Amino acid sequence: MNIESVAKRLVELCRAAQYEQAQRELYAQDAISIEPPWAPAGSLGNATGLPAIFEKSRKFAEGVEEVHSAGCSDPVIAGDWFSVAMTVDATFKGMGRSQINEICVYRVRDGKIVHEQFFYGS
Repeated sequence: MNIESVAKRLVELCRAAQYEQAQRELYAQDAISIEPPWAPAGSLGNATGLPAIFEKSRKFAEGVEEVHSAGCSDPVIAGDWFSVAMTVDATFKGMGRSQINEICVYRVRDGKIVHEQFFYGS
């Protein structure tokens, strides 16, 4: 798959809330996932390798009581990178309802996502 195909497929799967399917289909085995360095205590932190990314996603899902809405922009592509804006309005266990607005940046190599990094407000 070329970068445009990967980016469009990721958006399609995220809009359908099929995050694990996106990871299984589109991510390289050695992919990395990076959160902001100032992320609050209790954050899911960084992950290296697809099994660790699955676990990070599982822990995130366990912390969600209810998703009220979620969205994903069309991708913006530059070279071997693309980005999407994502929003989530959810109620989190022990934290209440919160809205997350983030820019998600991805690097594609050999038709697979090898790097994801999240940027969101503090």
